[in-house]
Amino acid sequence: MTPEEQMQYERALKRVKKIKGFYTHLLVYVVINLMIVIINIQNLKTGESYFKLENFFTAFFWGIGLVAHGLSTFGGEIFFGSDWEEKKIKELMEKEKSEQQKWD
Repeated sequence: MTPEEQMQYERALKRVKKIKGFYTHLLVYVVINLMIVIINIQNLKTGESYFKLENFFTAFFWGIGLVAHGLSTFGGEIFFGSDWEEKKIKELMEKEKSEQQKWD
């Protein structure tokens, strides 16, 4: 495997782990919030409505965190483009190379 292929593989592996982490987070969010809904429904008194603000705090605030996680996982391409990372890596490598040559 060439060094460039190795770098591509490592970037792809990092991306896959990031995506897997998001989907794990999403699954835990759904399972825990379903459990909370079931518990809240079981604890309702006769005639009491489920639709009270306190029954949605966890889902809402955790949902904000989940959206942020999703944007950090998938949103980079929206804001930076698909090849932004590659360009930035090359730019930083060239900068480091030119700084090293200054000292030689």
